[in-house]
Amino acid sequence: MVHKVAIIGSGNWGSAIARLIGLNCAAIDDFETQVNIWVFEEKINLDGQEYKLTEYINTHHENVKYLPGIKLPQNVVAIPDIKEAVKGANILIFVLPHQFVMRACNSIKDAVSKDAFAISLCKGFEVTPQGLVIISSVISETVGIPCGALMGANLAREVALDQFAEATIATSNIEHGKIFQKLFNRPSFRCACVGDNVVAVEVCGALKNVIGVGAGFVDALGCGNNTKCAIIRLGLMEMMAFAKEFYECDNRDVFFESCGMADLVTTCYGGRHAKLGKLFVETGKSFEELEQIHLNGQKLQGHAVAEQVYRMLESKGQKSLDRYPLMVAIYKVAFENMPAADLFACLQNHPEHL
Repeated sequence: MVHKVAIIGSGNWGSAIARLIGLNCAAIDDFETQVNIWVFEEKINLDGQEYKLTEYINTHHENVKYLPGIKLPQNVVAIPDIKEAVKGANILIFVLPHQFVMRACNSIKDAVSKDAFAISLCKGFEVTPQGLVIISSVISETVGIPCGALMGANLAREVALDQFAEATIATSNIEHGKIFQKLFNRPSFRCACVGDNVVAVEVCGALKNVIGVGAGFVDALGCGNNTKCAIIRLGLMEMMAFAKEFYECDNRDVFFESCGMADLVTTCYGGRHAKLGKLFVETGKSFEELEQIHLNGQKLQGHAVAEQVYRMLESKGQKSLDRYPLMVAIYKVAFENMPAADLFACLQNHPEHL
């Protein structure tokens, strides 16, 4: 069977993935050559001339707004109508901010082939009355197709520049996993499949952004590598505990794949969450203001996930709040005006030290 691929989302990570997938679909007979990518239509101005973003991508083969300077393969076609973008596709790649996933799913659920399957590259949770739901479950339940996950230490521009990187794929369907590996693997981008550990992989992807914000806080305080590495280690332990307590994830090995420790380190040292966490403390500006100034239309997920996690812990009572003092402290700095320097006092009696 020849698979037709559609990508839903076209930010910097979506565009980097479109480049990688476009190259593979042009070279591998198992996939149709053309790759549709849904692009939220925007007007851009370059050298005094106005363009529609989709038209610019299709004529210049560059997402000049979100991934400037990187050429996309000519077989990657930008489409502004999301239903048209997924028409006829049996592999869907979701790579957009988690807060927009439900809206996208509702828009396409009647247009997607029933034999299709998907993979989520989205980092975050959907808030429901039952708690925090992983994004692959939102996609699967809303669109009615199976959905796996791909997460890893993947800064978009570095992947687009073919700098070596790894990622972790999880799916309950072994054959789908093999197809995803063939679709994503490149000489400079290697994916390991960890079976049906989808929940653990996605929990890593969501929570590491919270810890990344905290790493930015300690950067703003002028702390060195010892402190940041302590934040990373305690963050990893809280991520593992959270996954076990709320999602019954007992396989700790997953947290030492690219989706876990590697992605956490990358986020805390080189990601936008650490950058904006630092600026949040230094400037006193809100995260929303900092997004507008520094992210060129991209979204920050970490502070929003911190609030979602805190509300979930709060609903479970003081015992749960006490088990996750780092994530609770990050929330309080971000939303309750707690001074960033007080973060360390919150860690004095961390469960990992008792």
